[in-house]
Amino acid sequence: MPFTHTQLPLTVDGVPLNIATIHRTGTLAPIVFLHGFGSTKEDYADIVLQPAFDGHPFVAYDAPGCGESQCSDLSRISIPFLLQTAVQVLEHFHIEQFHLVGHSMGGLTALMLAHRFPGRVLSFVDIEGNIAPEDCFLSRQIVDYPADDPEAFFTAFIERTRQAPAYASALYSASLRHKVRAGAVRGIFQSMVELSDNADLMGKFLGLACPRMFMYGEQNAHLSYLAHIQAHGVRLAPIAQCGHFPMYSNPIAMWQQIADFQRGG
Repeated sequence: MPFTHTQLPLTVDGVPLNIATIHRTGTLAPIVFLHGFGSTKEDYADIVLQPAFDGHPFVAYDAPGCGESQCSDLSRISIPFLLQTAVQVLEHFHIEQFHLVGHSMGGLTALMLAHRFPGRVLSFVDIEGNIAPEDCFLSRQIVDYPADDPEAFFTAFIERTRQAPAYASALYSASLRHKVRAGAVRGIFQSMVELSDNADLMGKFLGLACPRMFMYGEQNAHLSYLAHIQAHGVRLAPIAQCGHFPMYSNPIAMWQQIADFQRGG
């Protein structure tokens, strides 16, 4: 079944939003996708081409300040703001229990969502979402390369990303200016750093009762906590020929891992 593309008018913390979504109906447990910084809902549109997910409803949407979504006050956007947005999207689609997939910024938002509503999440695929301070290799640039002008910071960030020696970094950088409003970057990055440094994300992740999988690119196999989370029951899903972006570098492997995990393989 193809997906439907709709716009949702929402208000989060008094801020009017217009959230761009893609979704479909189905008879099985729904899957909710939260994209990463600099990405969009279309990262997950190919679910409709994956037979393993036939019958599953799904929802993916552009976070405020990203993609086709509109936000009347970009300075208000942060991870807590994105969490409240996710809650309202779930309410709109009448989704109670669901499989959860989040990448990077979306992985952190997903973790906060699963921590807040542990009984509603059937499984959690965390695609290099922040669970430790070392995960702030993108977001901590707001601290390491300070700039008063949001446009100046974003321009320099894009160029650093373009030159990064990681799979798909140049490809990712090419569309950043089209997928993120510069005025949203500071609040997102600062809140990601603050939560990663001070909110015991590891404890929250390991404390979840639902099945958990942590997906990472082989270029990031150096992450110091991989053995630790595996020892605590987290399934590891390394993706070959990949850095931070499996949906760009190796989407076939990404979808296979998600499908196998969600069916209990």
